[in-house]
Amino acid sequence: MKRKLTYITISVLICLLVGFLSSFATQSSVNTWFVTLNKPSFNPPNWLFAPVWTILYAMMGIAAGIVWAKGTHHVWVKTALYHFGFQLLLNAAWSIVFFGLRQPIWALMVIIMLIVLLGLTIRWFNVVSKTAAYLLVPYFLWVCFATALNYKIWELN
Repeated sequence: MKRKLTYITISVLICLLVGFLSSFATQSSVNTWFVTLNKPSFNPPNWLFAPVWTILYAMMGIAAGIVWAKGTHHVWVKTALYHFGFQLLLNAAWSIVFFGLRQPIWALMVIIMLIVLLGLTIRWFNVVSKTAAYLLVPYFLWVCFATALNYKIWELN
């Protein structure tokens, strides 16, 4: 049990760190460039994003920690964690492309790749731990919503 808690703690910290580092790209534009964009009616208020992402990163970390605790000697665990790592990189890349580079169309391409890879990650997590897979579902749904939002922002601007 202690080993599992250690893996979960490390995984949560890694996910939160990725989110924190990604926020630098976001902060560079959220109060300048982003406010000038036309947004769809379903765009949430800016204050909502930080708490939602914090919760999602924590849930992602818990899920990854549960999978990691199953033992990296098993090929399914390794495959699941590789998928998780790559989707986490795409998650960070989206913030850099959308907010840092201010390129909604390229960010849309990144987030579509993220959805595909996240779907595969959930599939592999499900093989290792159903609980871990379920913990990623809210993240998947939020990324789907973010994709629609990204598309509409690109379309409106």
